Order: sequence, then structure tokens, then C-alpha cells
Amino acid sequence: MSTFSIFLVLITIVCFLLIVVIMVQNPKGGGLSSSVGGSQMLGGVQKTTDFLDKSTWTLATVLIVLILLSSLSFGGSLSDNDSKIIEKTETAAPSNTTPVAPVQNTPAAPATK
Repeated sequence: MSTFSIFLVLITIVCFLLIVVIMVQNPKGGGLSSSVGGSQMLGGVQKTTDFLDKSTWTLATVLIVLILLSSLSFGGSLSDNDSKIIEKTETAAPSNTTPVAPVQNTPAAPATK
């Protein structure tokens, strides 16, 4: 498994976690604390909101870092030397090694009647 594939799996997992954390939040202050009856035992409304807010920022930061690292690993695996397009153009247009003599412009003989 290549490093790019590992980054791709990690990015997908972080994206799903970020979606879940964002969907649990409620902009009006309800969210997780209003849907779970025993949330006061876990720390109350304010601590739940703080946890979800910190989770969102942490997951977003991790996602950006993973994307940047995956772009670095992807850029190193495909260089211009490994390109299939360059190989096709080199085989389609072979280089001509024999020099071509320049054409000299000589005036044509006048036509006689």
C-alpha cells in the first residue's frame, strides 16, 4: 500500500468524523445536549459545546495537514520521467538525424515564345 493510499484512507476517515461532529452541533445551542437526556451528568451544556467546538477545529486542522502531506507524497511518486504522455510523443515523432540542405532560390529562366 503506497503512502498516498494511506493518506487517502486517513483523509476519508477524518472527513466522516468531521461530518458527524458538525451534524451533531446545533447553532441555537441545543445540539447534542438537548437530544441526550443524561448530558448534565457528562458535564452540562457548555462543556459539550466546548468539546464539539474544539473537535471541529482539531479535525479541520488535521484534515488540512493530511491534504498537504498527501500532495507532497503524490508529487514525488510521479515525475516527468515516468509520464506516459511524454513516451507517446517521443515515439510518435522520431528525431531526424540527417541534416537537410537549405533550399537555394535561383531565378527561373524567362519563358520564350
